[in-house]
Amino acid sequence: MSTAPVPELAETATACADRLHAAESVLVASHIDADGLTSAAVADTALERAGIEHEQVFFEQLDAEHIDRIAATEHETVLFTDFGSGQLDDIVPHERAGAFTPIIADHHQPADADTEFHLNPLLVGLNGARELSGAGAAYVLARALERDGVDNRDLAATAVVGAVGDMQDSGGELHGANAALVEEGVAAGALAEAKDLAVYGKQTRPLPKLLEYATDTYVPGISNSYSGAVEFLDGLDVACRDDDEEWKRWVDLTDDERQSVASALVRHAVSRGVPASKIERLVATTYTLTDEPEGTELRDASEFSTLLNATARYDRADVGLAVCLGDRTGALETARKLLRTHRRNLSEGLTWVKDNGVTDAGNLQWFDAGDEIRATIVGIVAGMSMGVDGVDRAKPVVAFARESETETKVSSRGTGALVRQGLDLSVVMGEASEAVGGGGGGHDVAAGATIPAGEEEQFIDRADAIVGDQLG
Repeated sequence: MSTAPVPELAETATACADRLHAAESVLVASHIDADGLTSAAVADTALERAGIEHEQVFFEQLDAEHIDRIAATEHETVLFTDFGSGQLDDIVPHERAGAFTPIIADHHQPADADTEFHLNPLLVGLNGARELSGAGAAYVLARALERDGVDNRDLAATAVVGAVGDMQDSGGELHGANAALVEEGVAAGALAEAKDLAVYGKQTRPLPKLLEYATDTYVPGISNSYSGAVEFLDGLDVACRDDDEEWKRWVDLTDDERQSVASALVRHAVSRGVPASKIERLVATTYTLTDEPEGTELRDASEFSTLLNATARYDRADVGLAVCLGDRTGALETARKLLRTHRRNLSEGLTWVKDNGVTDAGNLQWFDAGDEIRATIVGIVAGMSMGVDGVDRAKPVVAFARESETETKVSSRGTGALVRQGLDLSVVMGEASEAVGGGGGGHDVAAGATIPAGEEEQFIDRADAIVGDQLG
């Protein structure tokens, strides 16, 4: 085996890999978001190449009941990907009882319990919210699983999709341990990285839609304005339409044409008073999956991750996994249908937020969507809402949606700038939910919780106070 991609994790990864090679069969249990699906795909492919018999299961949340069900299976070895660390207090008793041996490849905050085969960047001083995702941890394990000439470096491309899906590139590029994964993916010919316009949809969206929805750096007169985007593009000395007068996509433009559009966009932003610090964020590093066809959502890591999230949010993790594993027929078409539904629901959710507004609590802002927005997508809508009028990007957003008659789903989103000022939504969600009889966690820039229905106001009071302490 060649040099380990993340040296700090090499020893633990080798121990985990040796234990997997010794197993008669393995149950792989994974989370269902983009990072979870890609971590499952990396693990599945690596186990397949290693000749290790395995099965796959998915859970939206791993709780004590799910772990009880896992313990009741015939499998003596269970590999948890993109969760497991935070549930160690429920996993370890089963391990001690001899139900199964857990192997964990995760990046979330560990619970207060110990287990032998625990691969997590946080345990070696790496940042699990920024430097390595769940798919990244699974990739480190996949590299350690290599035997007899097997080379798993091509799986770095899948791991990068997971990292991007987990918003680990929110600073404009992947860094830390993630950068080592990118380097290996590029060396394997599975990945390319380049500086480009930092907008979503470069492979698939018509140019006006591309710019209309580009709200991470808000450009007055273009962002959230289709007519404004059309007027801007029509004013350029660039052929933005094809011979049939249909709008081109970003991927259809030549390098010189892209440079012309990007430069004009920067000039427009300057003329409309956008600060230099924000204009710099119009350009970022993009990650291209070189084996995928140009002009498809599978070629761009960001678009691929959104496709996967669409399958997960509508209870079709099996479809997302199949796409990750190379199914380009039935599963891909199903995923695209789910993505269309997903986009429609996100658009309707964002419209609801625009129409109903948010409530300013002082240090944070919040909205309660009730049954109007699905609990599985309310967090994404919360993140998107930070680009609309009436929502302050200088404060985190907290969103509620009805989970059931007795429970409310809470999602929160911040920005990289807020995190740099001290915001940690994982702490906010964890402590505020615990104070009202619920539970939660996640990452500094995005986190979630589940609380008893009726405790929303008390939760906001507690969360607002914690955010106030963090941001001073």
